[in-house]
Amino acid sequence: MSEAHLPFTPALELQLRAWLAEDIGRGDLTAVALAGRTGRAYWLAKAPGVFCGGVLMEPLFRLLDPSVRVRLLVVDGEPVVEGQRLLELEGGAAALVAGERTALNLAMRLSGIATATAALVAEIEGTGVRLADTRKTTPGLRRFEKYAVRCGGGSNHRLGLDDAAMLKENHLAWAGGLEAAITAVRANAPWPALVIVEAETAAEAAAAVQAGADGVLLDEFPPAQLRQLVPELRSLAGGRRLVLEASGVQPDQLRSYATTGIDLISTSAPITRSAWLDLSMRFDACEG
Repeated sequence: MSEAHLPFTPALELQLRAWLAEDIGRGDLTAVALAGRTGRAYWLAKAPGVFCGGVLMEPLFRLLDPSVRVRLLVVDGEPVVEGQRLLELEGGAAALVAGERTALNLAMRLSGIATATAALVAEIEGTGVRLADTRKTTPGLRRFEKYAVRCGGGSNHRLGLDDAAMLKENHLAWAGGLEAAITAVRANAPWPALVIVEAETAAEAAAAVQAGADGVLLDEFPPAQLRQLVPELRSLAGGRRLVLEASGVQPDQLRSYATTGIDLISTSAPITRSAWLDLSMRFDACEG
């Protein structure tokens, strides 16, 4: 089970309000039929997977009706089976109906990412190598999609461009070379930041280590080459901490890469390729 956290902040509340407003628009036209009634409902998993998004459900429904109560039967990051109850809700029937679609859309998307992440993490279990996400996320959903990756057992790499300096081919060409780029970043970064250099050849990787990079992203290197290159790069580092990351890895090759001596494998697959996990909301009763 994951120990991921998603703090409820004012920014998160604004995001939830915006999502609800997108669906409700000028007002739910069915609300008048449910005025004054209290409803009970529950969520059901219609497929096996890893649940994610439950932590957002009480804040979301309470924006519609402060009296709504949500009881989580499964915590985020926990595997579920088909037919399993996930949570129970009770409160104003109009609020439960109005929030249903937004809530399910969010949880199904995040649960799909968590499920896909967990499957990939299982492929490298026991190797000590971490599976990391990338910045290939849906605009506006990054913090939620990266939370889902953590719930699936993966690691967050960079939340944004301010987390670490990732120097790629264009940076190096336009900055006047590798050493000039690294020097400029280290001299001007307003807070402590790691410097990572993307390398496409062994020579580029070695140059990055010799220039003092904190990490090297080894892009599309075959496993056989990495088994030889990784010890060479660590030797060049002279005992200082050096993070070696493999990217451009196909999901069916994860195990091969995880045995090369690298520290992490970065992939966008759980976020960009995952299917939604099918969930549904069933209504128990309505009173009033």
